Amino acid sequence: KKVWMLLAVLFGALVALCLFLVCYVNSDTLVLLRAFVQRDVHDEQHDKFVAFQCRYLLAYLLAVAADWMQGPYVYALYGSYGFSHAEIAIFFIAGFGSSLVMGPIVGSIADKYGRKKSAVAYCVLYSINCLLKYSTNFKVLVFGRLFSGTATSLLFSVFESWMVFEHRKNGFPEEALSHTFALATLGNGFVAIIAGVAASLLADSWGLGLGYYAPFACATAILAVDAVIIATTWTENYGSGVSTGGVNLVGTLQAAVVDFVSDRRVALLAVLQSLFESCMYTFVFMWTPALLGSNNECSGSISLGVVFAAYMVCIMIGSQIFSYVREAFKDLHVEKVAVFNVMVASAAMAGATIALNYRESCSQNQLLLLCSFMLFEMCCGVYFPLMGTLKAKYLPEKTRATLMNIFRCGLNVDLVIILTQVGKLSFCTVFELCVFAMLTCTLFQAIFYHSNLHKPLPLPGITPTPPAESNA
Repeated sequence: KKVWMLLAVLFGALVALCLFLVCYVNSDTLVLLRAFVQRDVHDEQHDKFVAFQCRYLLAYLLAVAADWMQGPYVYALYGSYGFSHAEIAIFFIAGFGSSLVMGPIVGSIADKYGRKKSAVAYCVLYSINCLLKYSTNFKVLVFGRLFSGTATSLLFSVFESWMVFEHRKNGFPEEALSHTFALATLGNGFVAIIAGVAASLLADSWGLGLGYYAPFACATAILAVDAVIIATTWTENYGSGVSTGGVNLVGTLQAAVVDFVSDRRVALLAVLQSLFESCMYTFVFMWTPALLGSNNECSGSISLGVVFAAYMVCIMIGSQIFSYVREAFKDLHVEKVAVFNVMVASAAMAGATIALNYRESCSQNQLLLLCSFMLFEMCCGVYFPLMGTLKAKYLPEKTRATLMNIFRCGLNVDLVIILTQVGKLSFCTVFELCVFAMLTCTLFQAIFYHSNLHKPLPLPGITPTPPAESNA
C-alpha cells in the first residue's frame, strides 16, 4: 500500500511537470497558432513548415502506435499458445537476427528506390507479421518474426530519412529539425500510453473474443490506414545523387561502408548509438523482473501499467527538456548536451545497481530503484531527439537510410547476446554491465564532442527549394 501511494504521488508529479514543460517550452508555438486562427499572423513559410510537420508526425505516430499496440502482448500471446520461455526467446532472437541481416539491405533499397515506398513497405511487412501471429504453429511464428525484424529496420530509418531530406529540400531552418525530433519523441510517449491502454481493453474485454490476438488485429488496421496516408500525402525522395535507375544496391551499400570507414565521426556515432540503445533495450527486458523480484514476490504491491505510463511521461519530459535547452541556450553545442545526458544516464544506472545490490527483499530500496529507472527514461527522452539531430547533421544524405541501419547492427548483435545470456546473470550483474557500458558511452561522447569543436561540417548537398515570396 505504501508503494502504491508513493507511485501515485510520483506519477501525479511527473504528469504535472510534463504538462508544465509542454506549455512552457511550446509557448511561442501556441501563440503563433492562436494568432494564425485569428488571422492576425499569416506567414506562408511558417504555414508550409507546420503542414510538413503534420504530414510527417501523423504518419510516423501511426506507425509507432501500431508497434506500441502489440508490444505489451507479444510475450503473453506466445505464452498463451503454450510455448516455453526458451521457445519464446527463439522468436525474439529471430526478430533481432532478421533486423541485423536485413537492415543494411533494406536501407540500401530505401536510398535507391525511395523512402516513401519503403515506409509503405514497413506497413505491409508489419501487417503480415501481425496476421501470421494468429497461427499457433512454431515455424509460422518464427517466419512472422523475420518480417517483424525487417519492418523494424524500416521504421527506425526510412521515416527519419524522409523527413530530414524533405526538411532541407524545402529550405526550412536547420535548427527547426531539433523541434521536429522533439515533437516526435513527445508524441511517441503520448501514443505509447494511449496504445497501451487500448491494447489492454482490447485484450481483456473489447476484443470480440480474440483475446491476446485482438491488439494485433487492431495494429493491422492502423497500419492499413497509415499506408494510405503515406501513399497519398508524402512525396518521394531518394538518397542524394541516387535515382531509381542510377546505382545498384551493392554500390549503395559499398558507398555507405566507405562513408562509415572514412569519417571517424560517423563511426563514433554508430558506437554511441549501440552503447546507449543496448542499455536501453536491456532495461526494457529487465525493469519488470527487477521491480517484482526473481520470484514475482512483489507482484501484488505495484502496478506495472502505472509504472509503464510513468516511464512514457518521463520520456515526454525528456523531449521537452531537450527542446528547452536548444531554445534557451542557442550557443550550446548539441554534442555537449549529449555528454551531459549520458553522464546523467550513467548515474541513473548506478543508482539502480546500488538499489539492487543492497536489498534483501524486493520491497527494499523500491523508491530508489523506481526513481533511478524514471531518471534513465528521462535521459532516453533527451536521447531520441538529440541523436536524431546528430545523425541529421553528420550523416551524408546519399546513404542516410543505409547508414542508419548499419548503426543498428551493433545493437542487434548486443541484443542477441543479451537474450541468450541474461537468464544466467543476476539482476545486479546485468545493471553493473549497463553502468560500464554507459560510462564507456560517456567517454566516447566526450571524444566525439572534442573532435568536432573545431571541425564545422557542411550540410549534406541538398539544394533547397526557395520559399515562395509573400505578396504582403
